[in-house]
Amino acid sequence: MPAPPSRKEATHERIVETAARAIRRAGFQGVGVADIMKEAGLTHGGFYAHFASRDALLAEALAHAGQQGAASLARATQAREARGASAWRALVEGYLSDRHLAAAESGCPVAALASEMPRQCAEVREAAAVRVRGLVARVQAALPPGAPPDSAAAVAGQLVGALQLARALGDNAEGRALLAATRRTLLAQHDPVPDA
Repeated sequence: MPAPPSRKEATHERIVETAARAIRRAGFQGVGVADIMKEAGLTHGGFYAHFASRDALLAEALAHAGQQGAASLARATQAREARGASAWRALVEGYLSDRHLAAAESGCPVAALASEMPRQCAEVREAAAVRVRGLVARVQAALPPGAPPDSAAAVAGQLVGALQLARALGDNAEGRALLAATRRTLLAQHDPVPDA
């Protein structure tokens, strides 16, 4: 049985968890160290006991957000597969769900932050690239046999883009309709089984 985390480790994790939510909610530029520390219930002065820089925190928070988003998507897809959906249908329906539309703070960091990723420092850009590669790999694993080998990246772009556009329209009928149209299109391309 692993030892419980030390107080410093628990505090570090709390800061990373808070930053992971904050960057998805407000973007990289929308949060500062003082804001994150305050939201975590800590003083600003304690930050440098845990991180060498703001960029180091952002890279770790992005990795954490990606792990959370992947785990959440995996749970959603497993539940759909348990009800008989194909892996492809489960992925598309989970990623382009109304729940994911409303959950920017806890959802996929690629969709929440893609437009900001290229303007970050090299450390954060690399953490972002890992998240993008992970999403493409997840799509590749879910595509049905016979799908063109290079289609995973294109489909990942469609998933992220549709979620971003739906969020731009809002968590409303218009945003949900955009997600539904994209779901239908992607499912018709790779899983033409009619909706149950």
